[in-house]
Amino acid sequence: MVTTLHVVALSCYLAVAVTLSLSLARGGRRVPRWVGQLAVAAVGAHAAGLGAYVVVYDELPLVGMAPSLSVLGFLIGASLLVLAWPGEARTLGVVISPLVSLILGMALRLGIEPTGALAAYRGLWLYFHTILSFVGYAGLALAFAAGVVYLLQFRELKGKRLGRIFRFFPALEVLDRVGLWALLLGFPALTVGLLVGWAWTARFEVAWAVREPKVVWGILSWVTYAVAVAVRGVGNGSRRRGAVFAVAGFVLVVVTYLVLRATEAVGGVFL
Repeated sequence: MVTTLHVVALSCYLAVAVTLSLSLARGGRRVPRWVGQLAVAAVGAHAAGLGAYVVVYDELPLVGMAPSLSVLGFLIGASLLVLAWPGEARTLGVVISPLVSLILGMALRLGIEPTGALAAYRGLWLYFHTILSFVGYAGLALAFAAGVVYLLQFRELKGKRLGRIFRFFPALEVLDRVGLWALLLGFPALTVGLLVGWAWTARFEVAWAVREPKVVWGILSWVTYAVAVAVRGVGNGSRRRGAVFAVAGFVLVVVTYLVLRATEAVGGVFL
């Protein structure tokens, strides 16, 4: 049941990605209403899959790489529905849905089931730390999507090429608003999540060196987020810079994670 529901969700996410991509390629200005319903179905099936995980395994899907990736993908998909889908920014799904599909596909490839990791330290502290951190990363992913589209639209306007990209995506003000809210909601969540993680390690007297991959990634993620928020600032001139830093920051965090994950010792715990 867990795998089946995740496959259904993945199929819906892919259908949204394909449909939006075709609409963009054809130069369409409007997104079919049923695409929004399909996106809701994708997030709903994803939520049902995570709920089934809790029922089957009697634990939250927050420990282990595959379950955690599934939760992260769900939060990114849900963030699009909450912040973007009801309004003009729904076409951001052309970036978000492939991203969620990739994350969910990786989770299914790894196998969405418990791994037995961190058995001695499971509890509310770990759950709060993980959920809040994932909300933060979901916010950065949404800011990345808004930033990518913002830069595309900015290029179209600057070059006075009012073609299919200009017609398909919303105005710069809408994209900037989505990106800004994503940063303003995600940054505090990540900050609190990291603080809870620090308090959690102090509670259990777990000694983590600053050079450990998980610590390096957490610090780098927070600094990157802080810079993106600071650069966004106020005024029209800061909008493009904010989009650039949101895109670059997300890429930096992902690449750094992949590098650090590869260097983690065998048996180490690092999502």
